Amino acid sequence: MKSKKIVITGGPGTGKSSIINALKRSGFTCFDEISRDITLQARKEGIEQLFLEDSLLFSEKLLEGRQQQYIDAHNHEDHVVFLDRGIPDILAYMDYIGDTYPKVYEEACRSHTYDRVFILAPWQDIFVSDSERYETYEQATLIHDKLIDTYLRFDYDLIDVPFDSIEKRTEFVLNTLNLI
Repeated sequence: MKSKKIVITGGPGTGKSSIINALKRSGFTCFDEISRDITLQARKEGIEQLFLEDSLLFSEKLLEGRQQQYIDAHNHEDHVVFLDRGIPDILAYMDYIGDTYPKVYEEACRSHTYDRVFILAPWQDIFVSDSERYETYEQATLIHDKLIDTYLRFDYDLIDVPFDSIEKRTEFVLNTLNLI
């Protein structure tokens, strides 16, 4: 039996990674967001912000990594696997910056489908910028809108995660999936 692939998405600074970490602590298999790794690797190669300097190359690296995560999650022995972002996130970010992209990105979204998608709205109380997150809160809100548009374009029913503590948000995700 193939694993159910559950995406946790939302704009930057919404608490996705905190929920993923809480799920890990509860024993669930989770795949981390890979964009920070790509950004850090590019810095080692002398490129400060790969997404800003060559968004298509950054997106190609993301697509490759997220497709591999999808395959790994799909074939995982656990019944449920959580992913910090999905392939449609790539298109949402490219739409946000106004980039065009080859059809391969849309094809990847159609051929790599997820079982459920939870989305976290921007929450100013917890939003923090750092060296890998350069977006402002206002930009995070615009990205959130693009994420909604993109996932809806690929026929996903998005599940809004309410504002609350990390524990309560994680519990909401697990209750919705009937896992507790």
